[in-house]
Amino acid sequence: MERLKSIIEIDKFIQESKLAFLYISSNNCNVCEALMPKIQEVLEKYPKIIKKKIVIDDIQEVSGHLSIFTIPAIIFYIEGKEIFRRARFISVGEVEALIDRYYKLID
Repeated sequence: MERLKSIIEIDKFIQESKLAFLYISSNNCNVCEALMPKIQEVLEKYPKIIKKKIVIDDIQEVSGHLSIFTIPAIIFYIEGKEIFRRARFISVGEVEALIDRYYKLID
């Protein structure tokens, strides 16, 4: 997953992507590293979703900008509007079901 490095990049990505998925983590987060491959595996089934990663160590102000209070966190947007977010305890099955439902509506 490509990393976003600034608030401007994040906002541009959200606004310009029809289907946008953000994965927010930290360099020292073992749970984040364990969850990432599982989320990527789910997202491979949905090629129209553009996915990016944010490492909060790179952009300290992102926590306030996106209201991230714990990591790992994921946020899914459709046409710039937040559709759902999950943080800390993330069920991969639930995420896949939500993505699938919205993806079928858009497709």
